[in-house]
Amino acid sequence: MIVAVTGSRRGLGRSLAEHFLAAGAWVYGCSREPSDLTHARYVHTDMDVTDERAVKEFFRAIRKDHDRLDVLVNNAGTAVMNHVLLTPRETLSRLVEVNLVGTFLCSREAVKLLKKSDHGRIVTLSSIVVPLRLPGAAAYAASKSAVESLMQTMSKELAPLGITVNTVGPTPVPTALARTVPKEALDQVVAQQAIKRLGTAEDVINVVDFFVRPESDFVTGQTIYLGGVCA
Repeated sequence: MIVAVTGSRRGLGRSLAEHFLAAGAWVYGCSREPSDLTHARYVHTDMDVTDERAVKEFFRAIRKDHDRLDVLVNNAGTAVMNHVLLTPRETLSRLVEVNLVGTFLCSREAVKLLKKSDHGRIVTLSSIVVPLRLPGAAAYAASKSAVESLMQTMSKELAPLGITVNTVGPTPVPTALARTVPKEALDQVVAQQAIKRLGTAEDVINVVDFFVRPESDFVTGQTIYLGGVCA
């Protein structure tokens, strides 16, 4: 299996990369900074997912090595928790650039290789802040809502190519990204979940595994929110 994981230097992306490596896959990861993950089947690229030229080069390298891709996990993202009145335009622009534009660019370029696979898969990470309409997350939730809409439309466009497109909406997971969110905001999210705890990397990996299984070829255009949160 050939897998690409964006934002693989740390957090959920790192856990996903290590999971696929343990399963015997070749993993191509990227992040804006170098990674200390070393493995015979891991290839890392220092790259910003909003850089179109760099994204194209990233997938060209995979094509050169394997001439196909089986799974793309769009994990790279950024989060900001601010009241709308305290959110500068630059913050909104960065959220949209990384979360939406980066996901779009990586997905578009990946499709050129995924269509050569027997079971091409795109799995994208969203967030439960979308269905919760969480106060203080207006800009972040808007960027992730756009991502979900993008994935749902892509699922219809790519179905004729045998590529499924699905989304996972994690609860807060203890990562470096989550540590940038105030504890009060995290507590507010957990209080609205049916299962009142923070998520784990294993919770997310479990759903990603379900989506990428060959037996899941009849599942596309779906978003699974964790923690008992409903859309």
